[in-house]
This record gives sequence, C-alpha cells and structure tokens, in this order.
Amino acid sequence: MDLLSKREAFLPEAQQLFTLADNKQVKIYISALTFANTYYLLSRHYKADDAKKILIKFKILIEVLPVDDKILELALVSDFNDFEDAIQYHTALEGNLDMIITRNKKDFKHSKLPVMTAAEYLNIQ
Repeated sequence: MDLLSKREAFLPEAQQLFTLADNKQVKIYISALTFANTYYLLSRHYKADDAKKILIKFKILIEVLPVDDKILELALVSDFNDFEDAIQYHTALEGNLDMIITRNKKDFKHSKLPVMTAAEYLNIQ
C-alpha cells in the first residue's frame, strides 16, 4: 500500500522491494483483503476506472492469495487483537509463505513466521 499511496516516509523501501519483484528476485504475495483495501484507498484519490487501471498494473508484480472460510475461522479464534491482522497472518500461513513484511510488527509478536519491515528485509538481501 505504501507504494501505491506514495507514502513518502516509506516510499523508498517500497520501491526497492517492488523493483526486486519486477526483476523476479523476490515474489510478493498479498491477501485478497489487502487488494480490496488498496482499491478502496486508491478510489478516494482517483476515479474508479483510474484506480482499477493502477491495480491492473500493480497485479503484474504480485500474487493475490485468497481469503477463504478456513482463514476466517482461524482469524476469528486467534489471539490477535486486530481481526484484519489475524486474516493477514492466517492467509500467510495457509499460503505457506516464508515471512510477513509489514510496518505493523508489534501486532504480530506471536507469529510463527518471521515478521520484518521492508527496510529490515532489504538489509538482509
């Protein structure tokens, strides 16, 4: 979301991360929930058609993971305080991902997956 919303404080790391994806050096996955939330945020600043065009281009760089009934059930009974974070976490687990990259590390303290910021991830590359 930092890349598409051009959040200046986080834009350089987001650009570097997505450049790695564009160069096929990493694969970036997001949940269907994040994809929908991104459309919502874009539609507040762009016309609906323009927001969709941006997402069509963005989708080339990512793979969208489904949020299904199992993920919702797991999120509902999880220890997460934030339901959306629980959905993200269980989407990552069910998708067999290696890690979660987020600026919101504090809400993932009980994660079985490594959790890091984009800057932290880029530092180990």
